[in-house]
Amino acid sequence: MSMNPRLRDGSHRRRETERRFKGFQVLDPQYGMYVWPCAVVLAQYLWTRRDKLRDKTVLELGAGVSLPGVVAARCGAKVILSDSAGSPLCLDNCRRSCEANGLRDVEVLGLTWGQVSPDLVLLPPLDVILGSDVFYEPRDFEDILVTVAFLLRKNPRAQFWTTYQERSADWSIEPLLRRWKMKCVDVPLEECDADQREASGSSLPGSHSVHMMIITV
Repeated sequence: MSMNPRLRDGSHRRRETERRFKGFQVLDPQYGMYVWPCAVVLAQYLWTRRDKLRDKTVLELGAGVSLPGVVAARCGAKVILSDSAGSPLCLDNCRRSCEANGLRDVEVLGLTWGQVSPDLVLLPPLDVILGSDVFYEPRDFEDILVTVAFLLRKNPRAQFWTTYQERSADWSIEPLLRRWKMKCVDVPLEECDADQREASGSSLPGSHSVHMMIITV
């Protein structure tokens, strides 16, 4: 029996992604010290669009282990990794992930969601903003979108690519998107062969209700 070409190609791409990229996980209570299913799915999406990332400027918010940002950098993008200015361990982990993957030109910045800091204002023009599982705590949702809205208004052609795990049917960012005048399009995960029971066919166990969306102004 022959294998479906799309499935065979998707499996190959997932194995290639896992083989090529390394990330540091640390036993620590902070969320940003682990690779979460959303990061694997977003990394898979980036890898399938690697030809479009070359020479683009990409910022990852709440990077933590930085898997999506590292993949973007290895695809030829100019990448800036960021995490909370109040989380030095997460920022150190960003640097360690870069070192493990031989990336020497990736800048790491402390950017706290909801705060318009000098580092945020002085960012270069951006093409893509990344965020994997940044919509984790409802109390942070508006701060995240305030930061994203600020960046998209400075870069009106840029897009925010984000994955999130559905944890409660009562949580929604739709009212906040309307408040900050942003638009959202859902991305079917089968477009990048990331719709398997496990997270993008990775070794992360269990069934994860991961979704992806692209936010613009």
